[in-house]
Amino acid sequence: MTITWRRVRPDDFPLIRGWLTEPQVRRWWNHETTPEAVERDFGASARDEEPNQDWLALLDGTPFGLVQRSVFDDYPEYRDPLSLIVEVPPGAMSLDYFVADPGQRGQGLGARMIVSMLEKTWAEHPLAPCVIVPVAAGNRRSWRALEKAGLRRVAEGDLEPDNPIDPPLHVVYRIDRGETDA
Repeated sequence: MTITWRRVRPDDFPLIRGWLTEPQVRRWWNHETTPEAVERDFGASARDEEPNQDWLALLDGTPFGLVQRSVFDDYPEYRDPLSLIVEVPPGAMSLDYFVADPGQRGQGLGARMIVSMLEKTWAEHPLAPCVIVPVAAGNRRSWRALEKAGLRRVAEGDLEPDNPIDPPLHVVYRIDRGETDA
């Protein structure tokens, strides 16, 4: 079973919209799911009009998850609050991700997806010194996947939660270029 990647395209928006309505994805991603909202949130990236990148994760050619990848320097509104908790070096990158199908969760696929994207990130961004991922403290599945993928917890602190029902406490994970992956 091989994981490959494809950039999100506008014709993927109905698929992503469906994924965003899945209860576990909806819980942690907290996106609006109207066609207009999905276009608003993913369109600029799909058209290369925004610096972040949205990637479909494919398992043997079938989409199963999504990863958003960005450089913190391109988004000071996220970098600056995080910098109050942990050092964010120039060029540091971040990932946000989900496995869409509940039947594919709990089997290590999320960690494999993260490792695969880390390998892709190191190859495509040779100056990136590290990947830093803040996660809502209550999202234990997410931070466990990061740990299995080789990231280490480096900090905890308050950040604006993606979902307003969550408290602000986040755990922050990091992996540096050259560290051993899972």
